[in-house]
Amino acid sequence: MSENILITGGAGYLGSILCERLLAAGHRVTVLDNLLYGQGSLFHFCADPQFDFVFGDARDEKLMTGLLKDHDVLIPLACVVGAPACNRDPLMARSVNLDAIRMLNRLRSRQQLVVYPTTNSGYGTKSGDVFCTEETPLDPISLYGVTKSEAEKLLLDSPNVITLRLATVFGMSPRMRLDLLVNHFVYAAVTDRFLVIFEKHFKRNYIHIRDVADCFLHCIHNVSRMVGRPYNCGLDAANLSKEELALKIKEHVPDFFIHFAEVGQDPDKRNYIVSNQRLRAAGFEARRGLDEGIRELLKGYRMLKRLPFRNA
Repeated sequence: MSENILITGGAGYLGSILCERLLAAGHRVTVLDNLLYGQGSLFHFCADPQFDFVFGDARDEKLMTGLLKDHDVLIPLACVVGAPACNRDPLMARSVNLDAIRMLNRLRSRQQLVVYPTTNSGYGTKSGDVFCTEETPLDPISLYGVTKSEAEKLLLDSPNVITLRLATVFGMSPRMRLDLLVNHFVYAAVTDRFLVIFEKHFKRNYIHIRDVADCFLHCIHNVSRMVGRPYNCGLDAANLSKEELALKIKEHVPDFFIHFAEVGQDPDKRNYIVSNQRLRAAGFEARRGLDEGIRELLKGYRMLKRLPFRNA
């Protein structure tokens, strides 16, 4: 069944890939984005009659009121992403990450499905030896984690919502991000050829960007069995420490020099293993591994010689 899908922030890192996946599956996709980074990541969809683009801001109530009435599925990707970006502009972070979600939830029909991506950094300072499930209490440390966790709660207190607690995403995208851990480590390996790593034993979970896009599609096609719950969304085989990740990359880039030193700390204090069992029971499992993603990134980074990508 074809759905009319609205994606806010759809020209970003994840949205650029998600649009491709949803259109290929036969859905009609409208993206709302203010193109804050000047990205042209959706140009190649303009010839598709199933695609539309609206230039604007997800906090604009009049604009959102008009857009919402024409769509069956809402995917709010518009977000100030990451602790550093949120700390640079806390007012903007709260207005985009939380207030805009509160407004969307107030304006939408309860028959409209919301599939909302949040972050598993909301688990906060857990032990790296214990699996975090969806029942594990959230304990976000940063403003980013707090706004995303609060937005998830207010949505889950409403009907017709599925939330995805995303692991750290990796892989190439037309709107590339180099600040994500796997992407950053691989970029350092092929440009600087060295990396200084702090908190080397801190663990987290990872997932390929195309698996995330596939998971959104799975949610839309399996609403009845998934609605009303949060789901950890990651790759079970990729619960790795930062040291293990760096050594995995070194297998692909042998002259990558890695130095471990206590020279910094993660603002989200991310150190946990995540269980994705609930999502697997709902019929979805990530399938693209780290080796596949590293090879993809190595290929893509040959194209970045003159193209700076940042998240701020």
